[in-house]
Amino acid sequence: HIYTYKIAMVIFVVGIGFFSLCFLMTSLGGQFSAKRPGDSPFTMRAEVLGGQESRGVLRKISDMLEVIMKRMDALSKLGNTSDTHRLDELSSALDRIQPIGLVERIQAIAQNMSDMAVRVEQILQRSMAGNKAREGAFGQCEIPKDPRYPDCPSKMDWMRARWTSDPCYAYYGVDGSDCSFLVYLSEVEWFCPPLPWRNQTAIPTLKPPPKKQAVFQSDVGTLLEQVGTGKESLSFMKRRIRRLAAQWASAARRLDDKLRNHWREQKRILVHVGFLTEESGDVFSPKVLKGGPLGEMVQWADILTALHVLGHNLKISVSLKELHGFLGVPPGRGSCPLTGPLPFDLIYTDYHGLQQMKQHMGLSLRKHKCHIRVIDTFGTEPAYNHEEYATLHGYRTNWGYWNLHGQQYMTMFPHTPDNSFMGFVAEELNETERLNIQRNKVNNMALVYGKEASMWKGKEKFLAILHRYMEIHGTVYYETQRPPEVPTFVKNHGLLPQHELQQLLRKAKLFIGFGFPYEGPAPLEAIANGCIFLQPKFNPPHSSLNHEFFRGKPTSRKVSSQHPYAEQYIGRPHVITIDFNNSEEFDATIREIMRIDVKPFLPYEYTCEGMLERVHAYIQNQDFCSPEAPFPPVNSSRVWPGSPPSPFILLPNSRILTWAFNASSFSFWPPLSALRLLASLEGQSCVKACQSAGLICEPSFVFILFFLRLEFQCEGVESETNHLFPAFSAEHAECGLQQDPLLFSCAGSSPRYQRLCPCRDYRKGQVALCRDCL
Repeated sequence: HIYTYKIAMVIFVVGIGFFSLCFLMTSLGGQFSAKRPGDSPFTMRAEVLGGQESRGVLRKISDMLEVIMKRMDALSKLGNTSDTHRLDELSSALDRIQPIGLVERIQAIAQNMSDMAVRVEQILQRSMAGNKAREGAFGQCEIPKDPRYPDCPSKMDWMRARWTSDPCYAYYGVDGSDCSFLVYLSEVEWFCPPLPWRNQTAIPTLKPPPKKQAVFQSDVGTLLEQVGTGKESLSFMKRRIRRLAAQWASAARRLDDKLRNHWREQKRILVHVGFLTEESGDVFSPKVLKGGPLGEMVQWADILTALHVLGHNLKISVSLKELHGFLGVPPGRGSCPLTGPLPFDLIYTDYHGLQQMKQHMGLSLRKHKCHIRVIDTFGTEPAYNHEEYATLHGYRTNWGYWNLHGQQYMTMFPHTPDNSFMGFVAEELNETERLNIQRNKVNNMALVYGKEASMWKGKEKFLAILHRYMEIHGTVYYETQRPPEVPTFVKNHGLLPQHELQQLLRKAKLFIGFGFPYEGPAPLEAIANGCIFLQPKFNPPHSSLNHEFFRGKPTSRKVSSQHPYAEQYIGRPHVITIDFNNSEEFDATIREIMRIDVKPFLPYEYTCEGMLERVHAYIQNQDFCSPEAPFPPVNSSRVWPGSPPSPFILLPNSRILTWAFNASSFSFWPPLSALRLLASLEGQSCVKACQSAGLICEPSFVFILFFLRLEFQCEGVESETNHLFPAFSAEHAECGLQQDPLLFSCAGSSPRYQRLCPCRDYRKGQVALCRDCL
């Protein structure tokens, strides 16, 4: 009704001006003298026949329009009042104008317009009366005073002032009245209580779709169609999907046999690759053919393929338009929630996509964020993830601070147990290929890991040493007529397609890194093709405290080498990590490499089967949406042994506690049979403490730490929101308990504390899963 009111007023005012202008042009136009040569077509001469009378007419018309405009302005400010006398004043003002002679016709027009205004006012009065009747029937839509909805009054004030700031409010039926505000705030958002006069049964409660069984798929044709075209990055991903399709199909058959046709629920999954959207800048696509980073695209191609092969219902988005369509985002600027329930069980995205969803999903992101999985190469530690804590304690960065469960972040390598390990795959070799590689290796051939000429600068010293023993090859990108600035003794092949790079790796004995890029897929591919990977050791380790690359990333992790996973999980003889600044050590290492032979090696977790196994386990078992059941269960402590009663027992000859009862009686994942509890050394993180015992830190077990104190002699106990707790301070004999489970951190450490650490066992070659996790 407000829109109708304003439109009517605008039409009325414009009509006055138009009729007045037309009348002046037709009635007075003939009384002007002829134009002088050079006058503009729109210039009037000052000499008018009957000048005194005509000037009086113009003055009266001007006065009349001014009065009308003032009265119309007053009329436009009328709310739900019934001040119809103001319109009568407007009509009277017109009647009081008594023009003579030429203005009689103006009188008639003004009278007609006054009559029209009266009719418009009558229509508006009837409309406002209807509104008042409705509001009266509903208690005048007063703001409910309900302590369960404390934000309702402030939200009503906000809506009154700002409801026109986003078209999405009108999309949901908001029209500027208090009733429409309350309906919106109680039915679309959730800041006000349900209104008793609303027909609540009219709001449909959609049942979730029936569960379907997931069936392994070996044909990637439909996936390739979904990936789309138009970007070189998408073309790269599609080439990779096609090249590895047979390996994925074979891995799916093996995993299907391993699971023994176990029933798997098919999930509705959206994959939104935010960094490839035009809105995020998409800096990757233009660099695909120029030596730019490909690790992210390798991982995303493998994630898409794994989800497809596992048989899930997959949708792929690489633009905001596609994201809007899949999610049902209402038109506007993103202030309003989604139009219905979330149409997906899981959403895989990255930090760019997460930011885009925040801008366009409104409050729905907070409601549905438990369904989101963030592909995060370098990891996000809890201290950076917890928004309030990060802000207060100096951990706030441009990323982090989303208050997600730590395991909703999924990394490229298993370096941050607080997160989940997603990974990628490297190409596997059959037995014939493995034998051919071993026969055809060139003992004195080295391939450098560095596609950009800038990576070679400052490396002349150890390249000269390497050149004494080996023929050095490179794959440095360069444009025609501009060869790259690399030493003349280097045989540069330029940027190679993946299959040609594979052939080069199968011949080379050594694959050598210069220290950058960090933690890429190439070293694993080289090792899988029978190369020895030689990399520099960092002393001191690189981190956000001392290295520009890591500054601003939501992690305090200290990187000890170019590829810590290769150093820690693979190691010699496949991976050798040394100080490149020590010329004698470097020289001796090259001579050692030429004497030893290695076979192609690929960790199981980086095979297609390993990734399918891991992703399957996550999808079927990780649940961050259901409220956690209380622990210990009611009355279970009555049967616990010991004094005081405890569900744990010490492992023989150790200080590690394990679960004492049948773990299958508790529905936890990972199962409690995998649980091991121990105390770290002072200054040691739970990551290091668990690793030293051959275990993995497992934050899913943090709920157990809220009632367990091991055997610390605590003279005092404090409960605090602190990413270092639970912990024991030997100096003060105090035990610190964690108040917020979101802040428990495997990575946190301090010289002041011994950490209390939940660890677990793991499957050989698959650190992401415990022995009983499948």
